[in-house]
Amino acid sequence: MDRYLDTTRQGPMYLRRPEAASLVVEALARGVEMKLYELHAFVVMANHVHILFQPRQEVSQVLQWIKGTSARQANQLLARTGKPFWQRESYDHWIRNERQFERIATYIENNPVKAGLVNEASEYRWSSAWKDGELKFTAAR
Repeated sequence: MDRYLDTTRQGPMYLRRPEAASLVVEALARGVEMKLYELHAFVVMANHVHILFQPRQEVSQVLQWIKGTSARQANQLLARTGKPFWQRESYDHWIRNERQFERIATYIENNPVKAGLVNEASEYRWSSAWKDGELKFTAAR
């Protein structure tokens, strides 16, 4: 599924708009401030988002909060009403060791490079790898 999302150019690309992508980043930052999770890595792509976090509540509640908050704001921005913004399901991965953690964090942050959007992960504005990022993480990698 990750490979498909990373390479597809079909379907809604709402997050291609900088202001929509920024809404998602802001929602992720608020979740950290509210202590819903420890955020380790993320990237907002044109048609999907990858997030590596350690929840402090039930994962379903955390995802519902992230999706609900960002969907309301994005739909308002895009003048969409009565339509879902996110797909109902999400694709979870359980991380079992430090090696997997690092591999997945690197995969997430290099997603824009792999998609040909930037040459280096630090150049992509809507990612935890962004060189000028202001998002404060609750836990260092």
